[in-house]
Amino acid sequence: MLETLTRGFRNARNRLQGKTTLTEDNIASALRDVRVSLLEADVELGVTRAFLARVKERAIGEVVHLKATRDGHGIAAGTRVTPAQHFIRICHEELVRLLGEEEPQLDLSGDPAIIMMVGLQGSGKTTTAGKLAHRLKEEGRRPMLVAADIYRPAAVDQLVTLGERLDVPVFSIKGMDPVTLCETAVGHARDLGRDVVIFDTAGRLAIDDALMAELERIVERTRPQEILFVADAMIGQDAVRTAAEFDRRLSFTGFVLTKFDGDARGGAALSIRAVTGKPVKFLGMGEGLDKLDDFRPEGLADRILGMGDVVGLMKDFEKVVDKETAEQDAVKMLQGRFTYDDFLKQIGMIQKLGSLRSIFEKLPGMGELMEQLPPEAFDDRELLKVRAMIQSMTKQERREPDILDPSRMERIARGSGRPYEEVEALQERFRDVRKMMGQLGQSGMFGGIPGLGGGRAARRAAARRGPVDPMSALGEAFPGLPGVGPDAPAGRPALSPEEKKALARKRREQRRARRKGRKRK
Repeated sequence: MLETLTRGFRNARNRLQGKTTLTEDNIASALRDVRVSLLEADVELGVTRAFLARVKERAIGEVVHLKATRDGHGIAAGTRVTPAQHFIRICHEELVRLLGEEEPQLDLSGDPAIIMMVGLQGSGKTTTAGKLAHRLKEEGRRPMLVAADIYRPAAVDQLVTLGERLDVPVFSIKGMDPVTLCETAVGHARDLGRDVVIFDTAGRLAIDDALMAELERIVERTRPQEILFVADAMIGQDAVRTAAEFDRRLSFTGFVLTKFDGDARGGAALSIRAVTGKPVKFLGMGEGLDKLDDFRPEGLADRILGMGDVVGLMKDFEKVVDKETAEQDAVKMLQGRFTYDDFLKQIGMIQKLGSLRSIFEKLPGMGELMEQLPPEAFDDRELLKVRAMIQSMTKQERREPDILDPSRMERIARGSGRPYEEVEALQERFRDVRKMMGQLGQSGMFGGIPGLGGGRAARRAAARRGPVDPMSALGEAFPGLPGVGPDAPAGRPALSPEEKKALARKRREQRRARRKGRKRK
């Protein structure tokens, strides 16, 4: 997601590296990179021009000042802001301004509060209605879903299924027209003590007068507090034009952009507010019912500029991680005594957070590294392979990883449908990671954590061992990871392609020798 936008801003920043001043010429070349990425990402042309004009005006008109800070000893330390950093800061501020400077909130003031979902067919209205009901229920609300898309029986069945999964009532009366259905549903919700009603209205393959007139009558009869236009983020400019027409007829209150995790462009998020003046309120970031994220303008601007989104990532963690359990797991890892059961639990947590790519995108500084890594590094199917291998182990093997021998690993390989070499590699890396974490835990770095032996004796023992080199330990745990471990010479960031091939060849020969040794036995 957002790769096209991010690449353009990164190229602009790189173009300004080493420049001592911002001039009209070098700004023009940087803005050219940004312009190309915005248009390729399907940002509306007028929005693109206005954004670039504001950035250019500010970049040329402002002076880059020397900024002074104070260190922990109260001594002033000057840090000069480079022209490239200054340019990116302006871009960040203008992106936030374009997206909306405040995080939009839902209006739930009605009795009951009424939320109406509108949009074209296939945009994800029904699924989004279920996600919104799940979210409101988690917040302590009592939602009710209304199946007002009577023209598509599958939509009614889908909403009923979602309601059963969520334990949320779904109001539906066969043969009743949508306007009367919605009006009746509001009274029924009051009788049931439901405080939020969500209308899942009908969509069409294109805008037509009959659809719009029906929606206008629902709005007139029920007076919803929120009218949310649900748009597929991947249709770009079509979403913007359609939204403008819906807004003209219905005056909706905000957007939900669906399938945002699958869109490499993301231009609709930048265009849609500028064209309609209405805020994006939620992003659909996956298929699960819990995958409805708040729209945070600053967080999205950070991600577009390759700065990550730590706040967003922490919010994701809070949804799936129990703090007390996480602390206990951390102590076990740093004591070097975690098991395959613990590892399986961590894989489950990562899968709940979303795709590997979406997680890495929220980590600061990962943008350029992600471009250097092969696509398979972010293939979520790799986690499924590891899960299959662990689940093919016995309970004892998962609790006591050290008992795994060649015979057991061959059985695990057959049970999981994976090559023996993959099971062997998993076991080797698991042992190395456990050893590395144990070394870190005993190094005295975590002396304040109970159970890690961080007292005076531990610090003396750590001093005798000498400092633990995390990069070296990481290299031992994950051989082949570029630029780390004992195989990477000092001062060189990564192995050359020839060295990598030689190292891989050496490992293959070692595996063949081990297999031959087992056959002789």
